[in-house]
Amino acid sequence: MGRGVAAVKMSQRNMHRTALLLMVGSGILLTTGNGTDAYPIVGYSQAVAASEDSTGILLEQSVQGLVPLLGYGDIRKTRTQPPEDESTWHTLTTEELLGADGILPQSGGKETQEVEEPAESTSATAGGEFVPAGRQMQIDLAQLKDYESLVGNFYAIDANTMIGSDQLSVDKFMEIDMTMAKQEGEGPQILIYHTHSQEAFADSVPGDVNTGIVGVGEYLTQVLTEQYGYRVLHHTGQYDVETRDNAYSRALPEVEQLLAKNPSIQVVIDLHRDEVAQDTRLVTELQGRPTAKFMFFNGLSRTRKTGDIDYLRNDNQEANLAFSFQMQLKAAEYYPGLTRRIYLKGYRYNMHLCPRTLLVELGAQNNTYEEAINACDPLAHILDMVLGGE
Repeated sequence: MGRGVAAVKMSQRNMHRTALLLMVGSGILLTTGNGTDAYPIVGYSQAVAASEDSTGILLEQSVQGLVPLLGYGDIRKTRTQPPEDESTWHTLTTEELLGADGILPQSGGKETQEVEEPAESTSATAGGEFVPAGRQMQIDLAQLKDYESLVGNFYAIDANTMIGSDQLSVDKFMEIDMTMAKQEGEGPQILIYHTHSQEAFADSVPGDVNTGIVGVGEYLTQVLTEQYGYRVLHHTGQYDVETRDNAYSRALPEVEQLLAKNPSIQVVIDLHRDEVAQDTRLVTELQGRPTAKFMFFNGLSRTRKTGDIDYLRNDNQEANLAFSFQMQLKAAEYYPGLTRRIYLKGYRYNMHLCPRTLLVELGAQNNTYEEAINACDPLAHILDMVLGGE
């Protein structure tokens, strides 16, 4: 009886080993010649992996170990896409990722974190006027050259897309010059607009966009103009009044027209507020002021289902990614805990219009208008440091 059971187990092990060899071989074929360090489209038998026999566990571990993050695989491209507009507010909240060990200091799972000013800087009185912070910490870029460290500390990659180390590269991002001189002259240098103008906060007046994200954009315009000396155009066009569907498509021709009429514009900011679970609070205390956390967002024009989306081509994607990385780096060094991880998703979101394009998710539906307004001061400071090459 014991020998019979042993023979059956031995047969199962042989079967599992054969399956392993076949699947690893298949995985190599799928990933050969494609990008590096991307999430692979390699599967394995859940029935075998879930086997009570330890060989099943070994098989699962072996497949994951031997075919880790090797490439994109071959995906049949189609033009069937859900609307881009479902994306920017149906993002997964990334706060759950912040407890992981990494290079950057984390808040230990708390949604609020006090950021102390360095001794050499002048602190604002509690709840008083904002004072730009000095550097709080120095990020070691050498550690971020490792792909896993970079992703683990700086990015949240949506399940609908994929990206590899060929695109997420600290060396590439830091080589791209994002500086912009504050030259005297005419014409705006920065454009702020809102694809989703109807996004409101917990205490916004219903129907009054000036107490929602549009009002926040107006204050950000004021700060960048009056405190930092930029010429800023705040476009308040509304593209989502009756429905959010196709808002990006409706916004595109008007934004293109604005850029054509104002060739002096070198920075484009699409300012949003996010949507999160009601019990999630994206707020921190900065200089005694409740301040909404914000997140930089990039589209990759690529989904797992379709691969690269040719009709959403973005020749400025590398510069877009470099811009958000440099912004995130400054935020981490000067305002630790204020920003969420850069969120990467599969579509384009009109970020192809300018190399220096930012899509910013500032706060969420359960933040107050005051918290969102307070976030504009550090956001403007971070932008000024990147554009000024500090």
